[in-house]
Amino acid sequence: MNTAALTPEETRILAAGPSQQAELAAHVWPSTATLDDGALTLAGINVAELVEQHGTPSFIIDEQHFRDRARLFRDSFRHAFQPLGVDVDVYYAGKSFLSVAIAKWAVEEGLRVDTCTGGELAIVERAGIPGEAVGLHGNNKSVAEISRAINGGVGRIVADSLSEIDLIAQTARSLGRTEADSVPVMVRITTGIHAGGHEFISTAREDQKFGLSLVGGQALEALKRVLSHPNLKLLGAHAHIGSQIQDSTAFELNARKMLELRKTLSTETGYLMPELDLGGGYGIAYVPEDQPIDVSKLAQTLADTMQSVAAELKTSVPRISIEPGRAIVGPTTITLYTVGTIKPVTTDEGVVRTYVSIDGGMSDNIRPALYDAKYTARLANRPGATEAVLARLVGKHCESGDIVINDLALPADIAPGDIIAVAATGAYGRSMASNYNNILKPPVITVKNGQSTVIVRRETEDDLLRLDVG
Repeated sequence: MNTAALTPEETRILAAGPSQQAELAAHVWPSTATLDDGALTLAGINVAELVEQHGTPSFIIDEQHFRDRARLFRDSFRHAFQPLGVDVDVYYAGKSFLSVAIAKWAVEEGLRVDTCTGGELAIVERAGIPGEAVGLHGNNKSVAEISRAINGGVGRIVADSLSEIDLIAQTARSLGRTEADSVPVMVRITTGIHAGGHEFISTAREDQKFGLSLVGGQALEALKRVLSHPNLKLLGAHAHIGSQIQDSTAFELNARKMLELRKTLSTETGYLMPELDLGGGYGIAYVPEDQPIDVSKLAQTLADTMQSVAAELKTSVPRISIEPGRAIVGPTTITLYTVGTIKPVTTDEGVVRTYVSIDGGMSDNIRPALYDAKYTARLANRPGATEAVLARLVGKHCESGDIVINDLALPADIAPGDIIAVAATGAYGRSMASNYNNILKPPVITVKNGQSTVIVRRETEDDLLRLDVG
């Protein structure tokens, strides 16, 4: 290889390869992940055993790590806000990944569940989650979804537009709801805070599909609109500013804007909203260079901010809710693949890049193609050679953009049949999975105390053909 033609980043990746193969970055991999003579184990199970039993591709969730992270958010925020006499509700954002088992785990650990479609409502219903522990989001809810939420007694419906507020009220009337049994509603606010790793996941910009903007008084009008409907109960305002945020500053600014809006509504109408939802978007580590957000520190920072701003505005601190999803499930999960074709390719610059093809790809992890998302991967079934090659981890789909990791170092003796593990795939991998090229969606396997359990089975060809009525 012409190493002189390597970019500085490629040189760094290649140099770090042997050390990264010999150890695990604890802030990237699940908490029970260890190396046993160079082979990856999770919750005491060698990944080769998991592959033998469940095949590949497979999502493997560390159940204990999920529960620990759920408790981390629950305890950190409650501890920070308790001195203020304020309760905090933690809603697990189901869009990141939701199944019957996951919904049950979240509620067992004292969390609630946030949904955004009828399908997600169906899952929490199947899990037996009480309606009051469920929220419904979404920018384009159908009458059927709103009706289902109302009939299920959900704890809140988050309205996303002026017309939707009227639609919720109209649907509530058709279901016989009156002022005596009003439907709890929050209004999603666009606060103008630009945060997140990619423009498609920065969700509080004014020029996008979510929420009602503070600019021009639209947000204030929406809150008043809810108050005008006797069969709706205004719980408060909601703002979600983005995803994969790794600095607390944006959250602090968002909290201030929300408290100011609450104060303005109180001044103009006499109604003081009892709750504010500060959203989610808490960043995790996908590669060793990432620094995940410090949850305990963030909770205390937000509590301090809310207290000081409320004092400045001469108002109280309301009940708080937050919505972590990725930050709970993301680090707990790995994806296992089997290596197939290996193809060395010499670039125009004289760099040899080894294309390593796996038996999944963009159908089970679309994030690299959508957001240029970065991931960490390793040879998982054995130590491998100490010499590394510059590799590109690619899927089996008919797309040149089907790349899971653009550049990584793998042992030079990587071979067909080896197992590759990709870390931090719990969020948006399985939930955004597709059947592109009619590939079957992978199963979701949980591991705990040396045992593995299927919680979402692998799709079969019969599953695909059952929908094809031609």
